[in-house]
Amino acid sequence: MTGGALTFGLFLVFILVTLAITVRARVTTRGADDFYAGGRTFTGPQNGIALAGDYMSAASFLGIAGIIALNGYDGFLYSIGFLVAWLLALLLVELVRNAGRFTMGDVLVRRVRRQAPVRRAAAVSTVTVSVFYLLAQMVGAGALVSLLLGIHRGERFLGMGAGTAKTVTIVAVGALMILYVAFGGMKATTWVQIIKTGLLMAGAVVLTALVLGRFGFDASAMLGSAADASGKGEAFLRPGLQYGQDVPGDAYRTVVNKLDFISLALALVLGTAGLPHVVARFFTVPDGRAARTSVSWAIGLVGVFYLMTLALGFGAAALVGRSAIVAQDPSGNTAVPQLAQAVGQHVGGRVGGDVLLAFIGAVAFATILAVVSGLVLASSASLAHDYFGQVLMLGRPRESQEVAVARFASFLVGSLAIVLAVVARDLNVAFLVALAFAMAASANVPAIVLSLFWRRFNSAGVVAGIYGGLIGSLVLVFFSPVVSGKVDPVTGQSLSLFPTGVDFHLFPLENPGLVSIPIGFACAVAGTFAGREKADRERYDDLSVRALTGAGSQ
Repeated sequence: MTGGALTFGLFLVFILVTLAITVRARVTTRGADDFYAGGRTFTGPQNGIALAGDYMSAASFLGIAGIIALNGYDGFLYSIGFLVAWLLALLLVELVRNAGRFTMGDVLVRRVRRQAPVRRAAAVSTVTVSVFYLLAQMVGAGALVSLLLGIHRGERFLGMGAGTAKTVTIVAVGALMILYVAFGGMKATTWVQIIKTGLLMAGAVVLTALVLGRFGFDASAMLGSAADASGKGEAFLRPGLQYGQDVPGDAYRTVVNKLDFISLALALVLGTAGLPHVVARFFTVPDGRAARTSVSWAIGLVGVFYLMTLALGFGAAALVGRSAIVAQDPSGNTAVPQLAQAVGQHVGGRVGGDVLLAFIGAVAFATILAVVSGLVLASSASLAHDYFGQVLMLGRPRESQEVAVARFASFLVGSLAIVLAVVARDLNVAFLVALAFAMAASANVPAIVLSLFWRRFNSAGVVAGIYGGLIGSLVLVFFSPVVSGKVDPVTGQSLSLFPTGVDFHLFPLENPGLVSIPIGFACAVAGTFAGREKADRERYDDLSVRALTGAGSQ
């Protein structure tokens, strides 16, 4: 059996197991509590494992290790940024859990008089952030699974060419995520996340142990070998290869590079607490204490995982080599699979390499599938609960109606993501992940934080903050070098979405967070003072007591 066929077989096993879970979850899902929040029956540790799974996407597992393998210390900074983000989440999680019920919109309307515009804004922001994040994950899935199955340009797999296989992969991932969400709701999605996290941690532990074993469990020896094999020498172990680069003789470009790195870090750190699928998971536990336990478990798992990505990244640089990694994928996303094959071959020959590669490939597939399911669920819940139930039906829908709309909404959002991902399958959409974090940090975090802590805040401020942060992020990215005007100084090829010769960029940074996050807060404050509505102090006091103590929370 070839490595590709073995990987495909493990994919099928994972799909069959998760479909069985979905059928079981469908039988026990009866109302809105079950569909949106899994009946609030998950324990803190269970939800913490699922929460860690939501956060440890394919971009984390494969992307960060790849960045470390190619850029050394700067990739390590990326890992630290993701980990620090959880510290902010820990500060907000119990308050958000106590204040809300199913969605971010529930938290925001708790203390305002005019709920309809706030619900609409929350739904628009949730769907927009989720679709951008979904698109990046699904386009990445097409490219990644094709590589892991060994489908290269000019080759065929199960009678399909590489391009067709990529499209089929995107459609299959999209169809499965719709199935999980529409039939199993939060129960199925959570158990898929728990299984995926178990597989991911097991795969990372085995691979890390094998890598460190090659160097006699001497981390210094591994780092030295990685620096030697990188072609960068000691610079590989110091900052500046990828982010915040100094450009000799060009002070402006040097400053822009450093500001861009700060902007990216701000979006990663602040955006986590505003990602819709992360916020939605806080409501699956019975109380605020369990929510805090969830985050503690998630921090532990995420911390251990990102420590292991250091060994995987530097191990790949040392054992696979930069040239082999770049030859397979210039962005380094296949560094971990290549590392798995290398250490597997060292232990068990060709068969050992194929088995370990197949296992890591299946883990990557499970990771993608679980994360996109969480995103679709968050979007469909906001559309059905915030917009249909509370705006169109004036807060008086039958529970069965709302759940039926949520199932239909998951089909709509999933189908939209599939179509967009197929259209964009050959584009470099890696920037969309950073954009999704920037939008969450600019639109959602100001609204959540000011709702919880500013007595004067009102509905006009919530709406202005959400739309201001959202539109600000999108406009800044549209006029950034990500979309036009960035050219490789060596090859002259375009590094933007538009081809060489098209240049309308006005904003110098590739990551908008440094400007768009202050815009979000400024719009929220300006909207509050410009709005005619007076803040409801009784509602704010009720929210404060509820958020801090959990009294009256559901």
